[in-house]
Amino acid sequence: MVVAPPALTARLKVAPAGQQAVSERLRVPGQIDFDEQRVARIGASVTGRVTELFVVPGQQVKAGDILAQLHSTELGTAQLAYQKAVAQRDLQARALERAKLLLAADVIGSAELQKRQSELAMAQAEVRAAVDQLRVMGVSPATLAKMRTGGMSSISPVVASLGGTVVERKVTRGQVVQPADALFTVADLSRVWVVGQVPESAAPLVRAGQAVEIETGAPGGRIVGKLIWVSDIVDPQTRTVTVRTEVDNPERALKPSMLATLLIESRPEQKLVVPTAAVVREDNRDYVFVQVSQTDYRLVPVKLGDESNGVRPVASGLQAGQPIVVEGGFHLNNERKRAEMEGA
Repeated sequence: MVVAPPALTARLKVAPAGQQAVSERLRVPGQIDFDEQRVARIGASVTGRVTELFVVPGQQVKAGDILAQLHSTELGTAQLAYQKAVAQRDLQARALERAKLLLAADVIGSAELQKRQSELAMAQAEVRAAVDQLRVMGVSPATLAKMRTGGMSSISPVVASLGGTVVERKVTRGQVVQPADALFTVADLSRVWVVGQVPESAAPLVRAGQAVEIETGAPGGRIVGKLIWVSDIVDPQTRTVTVRTEVDNPERALKPSMLATLLIESRPEQKLVVPTAAVVREDNRDYVFVQVSQTDYRLVPVKLGDESNGVRPVASGLQAGQPIVVEGGFHLNNERKRAEMEGA
């Protein structure tokens, strides 16, 4: 118990503890990640052996740049099949024209003409199938045009589908690669995602659009943004809900896989609060002074949440309506310590 002298009492301000709409900050672990709309994992279109590599990690590339080239017997076989199909189609087209002339001269019947028409249609279908196969293998229209005149090449380029930075290269010269292999990762790092994991117990407190501050080891202090996505499911392994925000990264200071902390403003809830100025910190614990009489005050331990807009929510130790010292608690605590020392 502390008895405040008249001079100190005049400096104290007392008010009842009350409720207020409070948005608490959730501290959520997370990390920097690629913006999946701005990243491409690029592979070969055909099976083959890599003969040339043109880029290294960290290099800037544009969409359409050639990253590597490889030699593919599979591509050569497909080109040969295309040229055979074209030759057969042309042969059937000439046979149909002859059949039309012979029908006009009454040398053959209409059944023979229909046979020639059917054979041409089949040959045309074979050409279309061969073209589709070549396109799947990454053959460009310009290369197809050259092939119509007899040109063939077993060289297949690996082309960047996105402009950005080569962040990963997983291939060496001489390596045999398959279409399923991811050889390069190219990312536009001018914007990145920050992904966090919210405990399922706190999931009802977050929603898309909420303000969020991001702490990282990168220079520049905190980054302010908004949640753009909150997962609809709970990860069964971690019992967390994934949330995501996106931030501009013009200086490339934020690196994918860099650790981060998300400070999320939760939805406002009515809670018992005390002003931050009323809190007395002593031996790593929080206290407030409760007024017992006009001059008597008692130091009461309380459990408080994080500060938000000048107040701290009360978890335990105080009841609504109790009169507390909201200004002058520091001086009152000094008076308490002085009285204890004199009493000792």
